[in-house]
Amino acid sequence: MPTIFRKKGWRIFFYSNEGNEQMHVHAIKGETEVKYWISQKLNMISYANSCNLSPMNQRDIEEILIDQLHLIIQTWHNHFNIDQ
Repeated sequence: MPTIFRKKGWRIFFYSNEGNEQMHVHAIKGETEVKYWISQKLNMISYANSCNLSPMNQRDIEEILIDQLHLIIQTWHNHFNIDQ
């Protein structure tokens, strides 16, 4: 379960063994956990699911993910040995 980065109390990571799921990340902060799909083609994120996600935390994590999208994509490719 590689951690990509930490910011504002959030730990952004992905699991190495989730089969053939498309690119995505998980984020945890306290009792809140969320999953976002990553679209490299569209250079965007989309909400997948969450537990205990408040509207304020949703805005916060979405800003963070969008700001760090390049790093997320690069880390995913490096981890899974995908040519870009």
